Amino acid sequence: MRAAVLYEPGKDLVVEEVQVDRPGPHEVLVRTAASGVCHSDLHFQQGKSPYPLPVILGHEASGVVEQVGSEVRYVAPGDHVVTCTAVFCGQCRFCMSGRPYLCGGASTRRARNEGPRLARDGAKINQYIHVGSFAEQMLLHENVITKIRPDADLVRACLLGCAVVTGVGAVVNSADIEPGSRVAVFGCGGVGLFAVQGAALAGAGRIIAVDTKPEKLELARRLGATDVVDASQEDPVAAIRELSGGGVDYSFEVIGNRNTVAQCFDVLDLGGTATVVGLMPAGTKVEIPSEGLMFRKLQGTSMGSTRPRIDIPRYVDFYLSGKLKLDELISQQIPLEGVNDAFRALEQGSVARSVITFG
Repeated sequence: MRAAVLYEPGKDLVVEEVQVDRPGPHEVLVRTAASGVCHSDLHFQQGKSPYPLPVILGHEASGVVEQVGSEVRYVAPGDHVVTCTAVFCGQCRFCMSGRPYLCGGASTRRARNEGPRLARDGAKINQYIHVGSFAEQMLLHENVITKIRPDADLVRACLLGCAVVTGVGAVVNSADIEPGSRVAVFGCGGVGLFAVQGAALAGAGRIIAVDTKPEKLELARRLGATDVVDASQEDPVAAIRELSGGGVDYSFEVIGNRNTVAQCFDVLDLGGTATVVGLMPAGTKVEIPSEGLMFRKLQGTSMGSTRPRIDIPRYVDFYLSGKLKLDELISQQIPLEGVNDAFRALEQGSVARSVITFG
């Protein structure tokens, strides 16, 4: 199969042939239909955090099951599935307490004596966060995938695996906002726009979207924002405080920048909660005034506190009933060979989501 492989941080991915093993007892071979190009992929492509190389990037994907291992009962060939990096083992204390997004899925990896799932000329090729979706096929542990309705369009459905579960989940699961809440979202990329939608779905009374790109702010309005703030033209903290009457109840940082994390905390009213969604470079430190922590809360979230096999089918239903917008978030559909251009567009902030489609 063809796949886009990263050999060196900061360099372009190389599209080349990669060998795929047969599914093990608990593994599933999936024919990739579509894969979103996420900021997390760009983060590791740029070398901002270490990852074993060489690696096939990509983690937000949809596809059709081609083969299943001898012990797989959850799916069968022909089923439509979505991948999610909140992979779970089903046995650890996190999984058993209803928090599979904290599991990490270490036990779902192959042992060294089993041989690699993917290889080139006999040398192992790693899969980014258990997935590696910038490829025509994905060989995955069964706990990486969630089965979805066959009437859901697979190109749109790929967004459910990361952008939707992270953005919507941060609002409805991690922060668990109340109806009527005042909400601010810093960053209107793919995940941030789904945070805006999550706030609208949860019945927020005021949703303030912050970005520096007018076109993204306009899209945020169309997806549920009641107000927008262009941070390139005015101080977002002062603007949000004025719009919200003193501060918001919940704020979400979806950029991964220490300065906007501080701003996200600064816009809180008493009793408010700031949730950091954006992925920051390893070792980044954030400064928050200590006195503020007596009356406000700063928290992080992992994959929107998602329970994949519960939340993703719900989001599919929301999409098909018109309550969740996916089409508007896809800026462009591209072939696998366009992945490096998609990274550059993402770095420039000119797209919400590029989606790689496979014929």
